[in-house]
Amino acid sequence: VAIKKISLLQESCRNELCVNEIQVMRSNKNTNLVNYVDSYLVDEEVWLVMEYMDGGSLHDVIRETRMAEGEIAAVSRE
Repeated sequence: VAIKKISLLQESCRNELCVNEIQVMRSNKNTNLVNYVDSYLVDEEVWLVMEYMDGGSLHDVIRETRMAEGEIAAVSRE
């Protein structure tokens, strides 16, 4: 599993956004998505437990790779 830690003290994370993210992750199960497992409140952080994605985040892969327009369209579609 992987754990995403979200600080509740940062202004970028308003509580309703954190709750919304958890609700969206809970309701979407798909083989093409990293699936939600559970969430925990630890001190001033919300810990989201998700499936582990070998190879890093999609953001990291896209930043490190040059893709043609058709490849970008395929990644976006999936």
